[in-house]
Amino acid sequence: MNLFRAVATVSGWTLVSRILGFLRDMVIARMFGAGAATDAFFVAFRIPNLLRRLFAEGAFSQAFVPILAEYKNRRGDADTQVLVDRVASVLVLGLAVVSVAGVIAAPIIVYLTAPGFAADAAKFELTVLLLRITFPYIFFISLAAFAAGILNTWGRFAIPAFTPVLLNLSFLAGALVAAPYFDPPVVVLAWAVFVGGILQLGLQLPVLARIGMLPWRRRPGADAPPPSPFAFGVAIRDEGVRRVLKTMVPALLGVSVSQVSLVINTIIASHLAEGSVSWLYYADRLMEFPTALLGAALGTVLLPTLARHHADADAEAYSRLLDWGMRLTLVLSAPAAAALAILSSPLVTTLFQYGAFSPTDARHTANALVAYSVGLLGLILVRVLSPGFYARQNMITPVRIALLTLFITQVLNAVLVFGLSLGHVGLALAISLGACLNAGLLFSKLRSQGAYRPRSGWAPFTLKVLVALAAMSATLWFACPTAAWWGSAATVARVGGLGGLVMLGAVVYLGALFAMGFRPRDFTRQGANEPT
Repeated sequence: MNLFRAVATVSGWTLVSRILGFLRDMVIARMFGAGAATDAFFVAFRIPNLLRRLFAEGAFSQAFVPILAEYKNRRGDADTQVLVDRVASVLVLGLAVVSVAGVIAAPIIVYLTAPGFAADAAKFELTVLLLRITFPYIFFISLAAFAAGILNTWGRFAIPAFTPVLLNLSFLAGALVAAPYFDPPVVVLAWAVFVGGILQLGLQLPVLARIGMLPWRRRPGADAPPPSPFAFGVAIRDEGVRRVLKTMVPALLGVSVSQVSLVINTIIASHLAEGSVSWLYYADRLMEFPTALLGAALGTVLLPTLARHHADADAEAYSRLLDWGMRLTLVLSAPAAAALAILSSPLVTTLFQYGAFSPTDARHTANALVAYSVGLLGLILVRVLSPGFYARQNMITPVRIALLTLFITQVLNAVLVFGLSLGHVGLALAISLGACLNAGLLFSKLRSQGAYRPRSGWAPFTLKVLVALAAMSATLWFACPTAAWWGSAATVARVGGLGGLVMLGAVVYLGALFAMGFRPRDFTRQGANEPT
């Protein structure tokens, strides 16, 4: 398998999704601004999104994919199909219960996660309404993640990478076409989430059928009827299902730590100046662009591949793959972090400062983006290093590190938000510093456990990246117009100026790397046993 091509495929579709996501956010910012209504929606959307990261893309995927890869490599298609059937039965029932409970308990959930909203009865009730509409998203998107885990294990990365595009299209259609038919109009965004979840699941089912892994299907040549999706008792006693659930427990704790940190940030932000939740949301959306483009793409490709190497007991290929992932992360995420910080004001102004989104909103969002950029390298490295533990079904070590990171992050919140009075910027900076600590501890443990042995050449490699980074940063710093220019310029001038700066930075950075001997083939991996 050409892993670089797989990463490029996932990154390519992620890029399409993120571009549509920015267009979506521009439309939302222009139509709804950054006030009480958007605060209510972002809180309502964040809760099922949190559960998605917790169950679907987090603990469940980390537990399920390595075991699925083991079944595929060692036990064959028949046993693997049984595992898929029975895991699906448990997952569907569990998600249905969680979804119904969430809709019923929406007022309690809003009060616990955004207690500052309780002071405004209208804002609180709107958030409850939006949460009841968006909460079933967790059902559909978790099943979509289940399907994606199977497809990724079979090397079918393109369709799962494409599915987020459908959510963004749903948002755009709702905001641009259907918003006038809702009262208040922001309700249309909640229904867009609901529809987007259905679309993301529906797209993957035919592909599962084509590879023979659609749950509860009749097996070719079998006389017996297909297994029942409601055979929960049989499923829960299955050895493979029990292993998945047992592995999920520490994984759930580990993933929940980072999500608890986000909830705490939302709680704190709900007590800060009105708009703080929205400012952090828009800044985070810009941060998610490189995080998803590289971090999520690498994590998606690395986990099943590392799990295969572990199942084959190939420690050398395992270590070499981690080394490749870390080098690719450094060479791509370091310039992204610097560019986000230097171009924070142009980015926010060009993308969001229209209509109801004021210059004050743009300034506060840009400040948060600078703080977030400090932790970009750490955030992406966590996505690369964590699969090094999950693929070996070692969930305990990342959990311990995550718990320590959560504690340190809250100490930083106390110091930065309240001690130094940095407000929402302090929240973003605490997250960034915590991510760097998390990545550093994960790296240290992989080294001490012997799972990762750095290959030679790291010192000159890092020095070359730093030289190219310095050249790019200096160029952007001196070439970038002032914040006043961006605020007064026409839309066409903003877009052209930002595009020109991005291209200039890329040319300088890549040109410097090329001059120092870097070539694209240095990062191309045709397979697990081929050197980088």
